[in-house]
Amino acid sequence: MKTIKQKQTEAYVALKEKFGLTNPMQTPVVEKVIVSSGIGSTKDKKKVELIADRLAKITGQRPSTRVSKKSIASFKVREGEPVGYMITLRGGRMFDFLDRLINIALPRTKDFRGIPRKSIDAMGNYTLGIKEHTIFPETSDEDLKDVFGMSITVVTSSKDKKLTEAYMEFIGFPFKKTDVANEITLPTHKPEKPAKKEKK
Repeated sequence: MKTIKQKQTEAYVALKEKFGLTNPMQTPVVEKVIVSSGIGSTKDKKKVELIADRLAKITGQRPSTRVSKKSIASFKVREGEPVGYMITLRGGRMFDFLDRLINIALPRTKDFRGIPRKSIDAMGNYTLGIKEHTIFPETSDEDLKDVFGMSITVVTSSKDKKLTEAYMEFIGFPFKKTDVANEITLPTHKPEKPAKKEKK
């Protein structure tokens, strides 16, 4: 099985005719992957430490703490209080994480039928929400009470949504299948009745 890094080198040949690419430098590339997760209440210190530890196991990199920029009384959040963790992956760790996400983690998701295509934004980036971190094999033995979700943003060099979608599909992202192939075309006119045989 080819890795995403290997497929990247073949993307130009696969996409150049459909999108009119004239130079390999026009081919999209994944620049970085951002993994983030909220920590909820900071009163549960064990839960906060667990999230940081599990994110480090999943990504292979220690997360950085994100703090609140302002106080919000309705959410009981004070300015400067920790609200989540974020990790920015590049290079080898980025490709390794994406390979595990696409080939191992996502297929382990319950009732998995593909990821939505509409999550590509106008800047050519793709954001995916994961409800349970236990789909990653590094943390698959977690108790249900410790399960948390995360957001994964794949930042590409492309600024075109259609090109980004085709590129991501080529390197292996399992998008949901469209229903076009399953549509039934109804006849626009009634079929002619067969002529009655003349009685001899």
